[in-house]
Amino acid sequence: MVELPADIGDELLARAAALAAFSEEEGALTRRFLTPAQRRASAQVMAWMEAAGITARIDPIGNVIGRWEGVSPGLPALIVGSHLDTVRDAGRYDGMLGVLAGTACVAALARARQRLPFAVEVIGFADEEGVRFGTGLLGSHAVAGTFDPAWLALRDADGVTLAEALAAYGLPLGAIGAAARRRSDVLAYLELHIEQGPVLERAGLPVGIVTAINGATRMTVAIAGTAGHAGTVPMAGRRDALAAAAECALAVEARCRSDGDLVGTVGTLAVRPGAINVIPGEARFTVDVRASEDKRRRSAADDILAANAAIAARRGVTLEQRVIHDQAAAPCAPWLMQRIERAMRAEGLTPFSLPSGAGHDGMTMQAIADIAMIFVRCAGGISHNPAEAITAADAAAGTRVLLRTIAAFEPRA
Repeated sequence: MVELPADIGDELLARAAALAAFSEEEGALTRRFLTPAQRRASAQVMAWMEAAGITARIDPIGNVIGRWEGVSPGLPALIVGSHLDTVRDAGRYDGMLGVLAGTACVAALARARQRLPFAVEVIGFADEEGVRFGTGLLGSHAVAGTFDPAWLALRDADGVTLAEALAAYGLPLGAIGAAARRRSDVLAYLELHIEQGPVLERAGLPVGIVTAINGATRMTVAIAGTAGHAGTVPMAGRRDALAAAAECALAVEARCRSDGDLVGTVGTLAVRPGAINVIPGEARFTVDVRASEDKRRRSAADDILAANAAIAARRGVTLEQRVIHDQAAAPCAPWLMQRIERAMRAEGLTPFSLPSGAGHDGMTMQAIADIAMIFVRCAGGISHNPAEAITAADAAAGTRVLLRTIAAFEPRA
């Protein structure tokens, strides 16, 4: 059995800390797509790969790709991936842990000079979070061959288009299609990631097997009422847009709070005119609904749209609502989950299954390969936050499970 160093957990945490130094902001970790901070982080990951004997390169969308050939060059690959970009003021393990763990596993194969009947690739996707251009998973879309050329016209907050950013980064615009893989070249996609939720911690377990990446419906809602003087308009005659929005937000909570793993969130709210002594005449907010089963999610989204309309009609305000995102759930392949379960049992760990409420690159990679994910426990379930924390022991446990899964991997018949 190929083995990891005894101190692999400490090494992973130290490398995550080193990557966290590559940031656009002093005192906070922010690393967006196609920025100098990302270039430095990518260079560091490539250096670690090359030092371990892994062939590394940057692909046409900016993904870092390390490849360990199989018993002969050019064989189909088992891809292990996660992302290197972050949200604003991020934690240091979301995405990065998976890239570092995958690199550590392939480094172990390289040290042992172990060639498998297939190649292994580690991908550090350049954009998963979508912070800069508003559309996430750009790195994995390119690899999966589902990149939409219309996205090249997207602009960031400074007015820079994606096409201009790629050119400034030194990536040829016409080459993005070359990043795409054929299904015949990919055996499967595996990802190790922090859970970003509290389920494993509550269960007292370091590692879990993901059953599905939940689907998501997102909508924007605009309510128009009548602005007026806060001191002179009687309560009975008001058309308060914010009060209507608040009732809508409570309707989202009521619909989603008691339906399995269904979750609903009103994540943004903007009010106009926005003065202490003026009745709000306009309110705009967003709704995010997620579940592991698409039928339940879409049913909940329809119920929320209907509830918003009923609230608006009763309160005498006008309503505009639009679904802006409908991402189907991405179930993990049972045959891959079984292989992870065997690896967990071999490591003396109790197999435990749970869905992922957060989105991941596997949602896109499913276009060309079956997918599976390993979750690692994180403290308090906190993520997208500087307080994001894991232990060296848990990081090591997850990485050992990943290595066993890779080393014993057999393609689906």
